[in-house]
Amino acid sequence: MGKCEYLTKVGITNPHVYRNLSVPELYEHAVDPEFNWSNDPLGRPAMIASNGALCAYSTDRTGRSPKERRVVLDDATRDTVNWGEINIPIDPVNYKVNYARTLDYLNMLKRLYVVDGYAGWDPKWRLKVRVICELPYHALFMRNMMVVPKPEEMHEFEKGVDFTILNAGKFRADPLNKGVKQKTSVAINFTDNTMCILGTLYAGEMKKGLFGVMNYLMPLKGQLSTHSSANEGSGGDVSLFFGLSGTGKTTLSADPQRRLIGDDEHVWTDKGVFNIEGGCYAKCCFLSEEKEPEIYNALKFGSVLENIKFFDENERVVNYDDISITENTRASYPLQYIPGAKIPALGSHPKNIIFLTCDAYGVLPPVAKLTPEQSMYQFITGYTAKVAGTEIGIKEPVPSFSACFGEAFIPLHPYKYAKLLSEKMQKHGTNVWFVNTGWSGGAYPKGKRMSLKITRAIIDAIHSQELNKVKYKKFDIFNLDIPTSCSGVDPKVLDPVNTWQSKDEYMRTLKKLAGMFNKNFERYASQSGKEVIEAGPKL
Repeated sequence: MGKCEYLTKVGITNPHVYRNLSVPELYEHAVDPEFNWSNDPLGRPAMIASNGALCAYSTDRTGRSPKERRVVLDDATRDTVNWGEINIPIDPVNYKVNYARTLDYLNMLKRLYVVDGYAGWDPKWRLKVRVICELPYHALFMRNMMVVPKPEEMHEFEKGVDFTILNAGKFRADPLNKGVKQKTSVAINFTDNTMCILGTLYAGEMKKGLFGVMNYLMPLKGQLSTHSSANEGSGGDVSLFFGLSGTGKTTLSADPQRRLIGDDEHVWTDKGVFNIEGGCYAKCCFLSEEKEPEIYNALKFGSVLENIKFFDENERVVNYDDISITENTRASYPLQYIPGAKIPALGSHPKNIIFLTCDAYGVLPPVAKLTPEQSMYQFITGYTAKVAGTEIGIKEPVPSFSACFGEAFIPLHPYKYAKLLSEKMQKHGTNVWFVNTGWSGGAYPKGKRMSLKITRAIIDAIHSQELNKVKYKKFDIFNLDIPTSCSGVDPKVLDPVNTWQSKDEYMRTLKKLAGMFNKNFERYASQSGKEVIEAGPKL
């Protein structure tokens, strides 16, 4: 401890700093009874589960707060950021109020934790990141989620860092500060290269905040940042899987025949693909060893479990089925905890890109091969559908569109990412596939969910190049190319019209969904090329 010159540059004068503690040390600090308390009625002390994971609780904020996210509007961002409901501006003066409030709180603490790490595995493109926070569990979380520097690399952080996260999550933001509406505020300044977090203890704000930083910086340097999982075959062939929640992104990329590069965030550079993160952040609602053994067995000493409950407080066996705190129970663990994970997490240029959707209307094909223009259109669209049980009040399928399959995390216009995708895809001869893991034979709840066996067979056929050699036919309205055969899949299933009893009802539903696609794309048409607009459905 003592005065830390490397922190004074950002305003930290607190002498009680613990920097880059080991995992055992962070555990000891996390359960120290002198500090392990909360004045929040929803707060619970950190505990160690029977499996060895550190269990922590984020009080009332059990998920991200996207409506409270702000980006500083200044000369650097005025003409680059895609301003709107996702990227909400805050004036530099008001950001300084947040920043000063954050510093005041952090500087008065009896303990302050600093974690240094990289965002990215590629030495050419990685960022040196410093996290300054109050809670040991936050420090361990980010130690897992960033790439831990080698001992011989630590001296690089003495010279300074590329980005700093200051997390004062226990301290509320001032809603009287213009641009701040609630007690929670997550604000990013791309000129000062800092992020301030106030009024939320949810650890995912740091992870996704840093992802947003990479999504801003990488495309401006000509590199494509993506919300995707990635794996690699025995021959070195890489596949990227894009998809929103519930589409199967994590499940399908966890293939025992292929090595996992990463489960959520990647950058496609001029050399290939690299994982942004050093760890994984998995949902653990209803987790079981039978269904997801890799994730289940990764939850051990060094992992962080957030907002879970136990069968018994004394034995502390985790009850993953108890979602009384939140359905968004989460687990953070190092990438190397997954058997067969590729370390370092780098790969070649993708041979296949797979856009996953869960079509609850039951009208989209289980697989289609996309042209470059269709790839851009579907990438910008980012379609899936919500069904009953995912949100209160949903009784029939509801379309969900999220540009680039991660609109909440992209500061630039979606077309910027889509253009980079198209350029890289064409340069490297990458195949792009549209895979529907949703319903077949009718809309939810009449139809049935596509079996995992069928989807696995399709993915296998993509990886074996079988689908590059079969015959294709045109799919109505959406004008997609769909295969007429695929090993392990009934040919009837490949064209969804064959699975519906009422062809008229099928066509009405297909046209209804196509209209939703067209309506959604109106938001992006002004900055999208004519060839991309024409790649959408035709009614």
